[in-house]
Formats: sequence, C-alpha cells, structure tokens
Amino acid sequence: MPMLRPTLLVLALAAAGSAPAATVIRGATVIDGTGAAPLTDVTMVIDGDRISLMGPGLRAKMPADTKVVDYTGKTIIPGLVSDHSHVGSVDGTKSGLPALYTRANILRQLKQWQSYGVTTVTSLGFNLPAVFYPLRAELHAGKADGADLFGADRGIGVPNGAPPAKMMKVGSDQLDRPETPAQARAAVDAAAHRGTDLIKIWIDDFNGSLPVKMRPEIWRAVIEEAHAKHLRVAAHVYYLEDARQLVDGGVDILAHGVRDRPVDTAFVEAMKKHGTWYVATLDLNEAAFIYARHPAWMDRPFFTRAVQPDLAKQFADPAWRDRVQQDGSTRTNEDALRTNMANLKTLYDAGVAIGFGTDAGATPLRIPGVAEHRELALMVDAGLTPVQAIHIATQRAAALLNQTDRGVLANGKRADFIVLDDDPSKNIEATTTIRAVWQRGRQVAGPVENARP
Repeated sequence: MPMLRPTLLVLALAAAGSAPAATVIRGATVIDGTGAAPLTDVTMVIDGDRISLMGPGLRAKMPADTKVVDYTGKTIIPGLVSDHSHVGSVDGTKSGLPALYTRANILRQLKQWQSYGVTTVTSLGFNLPAVFYPLRAELHAGKADGADLFGADRGIGVPNGAPPAKMMKVGSDQLDRPETPAQARAAVDAAAHRGTDLIKIWIDDFNGSLPVKMRPEIWRAVIEEAHAKHLRVAAHVYYLEDARQLVDGGVDILAHGVRDRPVDTAFVEAMKKHGTWYVATLDLNEAAFIYARHPAWMDRPFFTRAVQPDLAKQFADPAWRDRVQQDGSTRTNEDALRTNMANLKTLYDAGVAIGFGTDAGATPLRIPGVAEHRELALMVDAGLTPVQAIHIATQRAAALLNQTDRGVLANGKRADFIVLDDDPSKNIEATTTIRAVWQRGRQVAGPVENARP
C-alpha cells in the first residue's frame, strides 16, 4: 500500500468524516488481501458500502455524529471469496433433490457463509434459473441478506456419467446432459442468454465409479461456443491427463485439483502459458473422512454452530463413524488429499494462477463456512504461508471472478471484511476466531458463537 504523508492523511480523514454516513474503524491490525505484510494500528473510513480512506496510525477530530468502532487488539482480513461452491443442493443430511433448490434454503446457506466471513460465493452448477437469477440480482443490489452470489447456470454433464445421477438427483431444468456437439452448443447459448457468469462442465468418471467420461468433441464444442459468447469455462476434473487435454484445449478454470498423480513440468508450463486458473478444493477429500475421526475442533462453537441438527446426529452416531472409517474410499480420499496438497504447492511456487474454493454445499459433509476455513488450514499444511493463503482466498479469488471491487481492503473497495480476535498471519487457525463480519459497510454477523445453521 502506498504511504502518504501523515498530514495529508489526517486532512483527508477529517474531510471524509464530515459525511453523516461515515463510519471509522480504528486500532486493528489489517491483512489487506494483497499478500503484503500486516499493517498495525490501522484506521479505516467507510462511506456507504466503500472504504474511502485507510492507513496506519491516523488520528483526527471527527464530527460528533461519526460512528467510531474501536478494534484495538483485533485483526481484520477481507471477506473470503469462494470460486467453487453450490447452493440449494443440501439441507440437513438430504442432498441433490430438486425440492431443496428454494429461495429460502439458498438464503439460509448464504447467511451461514456470511456469518463465517465468506462474503462472495460462486455456485458452479445445479442452479434453477427461475430461482437463481432473480436472487442473484437482489444480492448484487444488496436487497437480500447473505453472501453475494455468482454462478454457472445449470452446468453441463454427461449422459449416464458425471455428475452421478444417484448422488445429484437434480431436475432436468438444473442440469444439461448433451449427447451431441450441437446440443452442447445449444446448452451454452441458452445459459449465455439467461446471463450466466460462467459455464461449468463435468469431465471425468468420478474416480472410476461411472461408465463414461465426457467425450472430447462435446467439451471442445462447449469451450468454443462459450468463448464465442465471451464466457469462461470451469471444468470438474480429477486426473492429470484430463486436465492436460483441457488446458491445451482452452479451458479457463480447473475447478478441482489434480489428484491422481503429481503434476509434471509440461503441465505446469501449459497452465502458465494459457493463463488457466487452478482451484484445488482440498477440503473436498478431507470432508469425506475427517468427521468420523472427530478432531478436537469439532467440539468448538466455530464448528458446532454451523452444523444442522440432523447432521449433528449423524456425526454423533458410532455406527456411522465406523462405516466411514472402514469404507475403502477413505484411503482413496487420504491419498487424493496428499496428492492435491503437493500439486497445489508445486503450481503455486511456479506462478500458476490459483483460485479458492471447496465445493461446499454440494453434499452435506461440505459445510458452508467451515469448509472455507478448513481449506485455508490445509493450504498452509501444504506449505503456503498464512498470508499467502489469505491472499488466494481474497484478492486472487476475486480476480478469478473478474471482480475488482472486493477481495482487498483499500480505498474505493467494498467494505467486506472479517474482524478476528487473533492474528492469522501467525497461526492460520485464527481465521476461526470471528468477532464480527462486515459486508457493504455494515456489520452483518458476529461473533461466530451466535451463528445459526
């Protein structure tokens, strides 16, 4: 952040404070989302929904009607931005049913994300247009309460393939499964006409559990048509070879990490050459087994306040825990997680564009809010520093969405931020010590102990 002379800052601060709507936040340490080192004793002036001035060590005499909030001893980070989530697909232990995709259920989820500091969410598929688009417009305008919402329309899958029909029993108006390139192009055209933010495709066979993958002529038609409509394509992947072909074929976003084997130099260079984004979704595989092991953090309010009653009963059931522990897929998920973490570190170190997401909301075990903070912890376990992980989850995640108004705390940016009791630059687990969440310049949640699932 460029440093201005203190006298200039004081004068500007006094001018900003003359507006009746101004709020002054002061005293906190700020991690601004750019990847820079934390700033201490920061003053932030909020006019409406934007930051009008921010800097360390500022002091000024303010008009009597100015709202001043003292966060001395706290740490502030930008609101988290998810590039890969799903809305309206789960409720309690139920998932993938058309009846779940309702305005009320989606707002319940978005409010939970908001309470956990995830202020922007991208729903990558299964969206019912008649519900999704009106609600997205309300959230963009600040007329509904919850995380802001972007999405990939219905998404494009495979007949008799991904996503698995047994797992996602969504309606035909929530998912397209084209059989020909012409049908694939028509699906893209329809999504573009409805105003989608992205196009989502499912490529792989879900680790051998499905009989077919998406044929190359289908996904190539999708990418070509989407680019003709000035839309980007995000692909569900698992295998390195699929990812390699997609990157060479012009896909814009790998919506999951490569989990079958280590990425090689040729793949890394192809990602950099094409500018392809990579979203690892580390929590996806951890969530498949971790709750059966009941780590200590599951007993903390940060976790318990995010879990719906039916899901809490499932977690407490010894028979359920035993089934998960003995399931052969647990070893597969452990191996996939280790490979994914190593690949993330390799790609990050090489300068590949990294986004942030978890697939939260796709199944009951991928819990909105909790998933994103577990993702941050796993990124640090993979070898990134806490500040690097926060940078990815804020500024970089917003950049993937082409949203320049958020993800960073700076003059002119949206006042979306999380107030933490502890400093995550020293320990990433501190992101779970949520004291308050601000969105569009006002406090909308906090502390996290008051959250409701």
